[in-house]
Amino acid sequence: MTFVVTENCIRCKYTDCVDVCPVDCFHEGPNFLVIDPDECIDCTLCEPECPAHAIYSEDELPEGQEQFIQLNAELSKIWPTISEVKEALPDADEWNGKPGKLQYLER
Repeated sequence: MTFVVTENCIRCKYTDCVDVCPVDCFHEGPNFLVIDPDECIDCTLCEPECPAHAIYSEDELPEGQEQFIQLNAELSKIWPTISEVKEALPDADEWNGKPGKLQYLER
């Protein structure tokens, strides 16, 4: 089991989760974060820190978010590691909670 960043992170990219990760398993894209499943130690620290509630245990993913398991694995191999908190995207609060954001994922 590992933790997975899901759709609600898209266009928000809050980085509170990065600050508590003891193994630096987060990777940063233009408007989304992912977790490297090979690096994640399932410590559970990141899940409650996410203001967008976009991080879930792999076995507790909300319905319709299953594709993010593969997406996290794929993108974590090409995006750089992020280990320090950064400002969220300028309009993050406006996008937080909006459905159907996968179309806005920037690679």
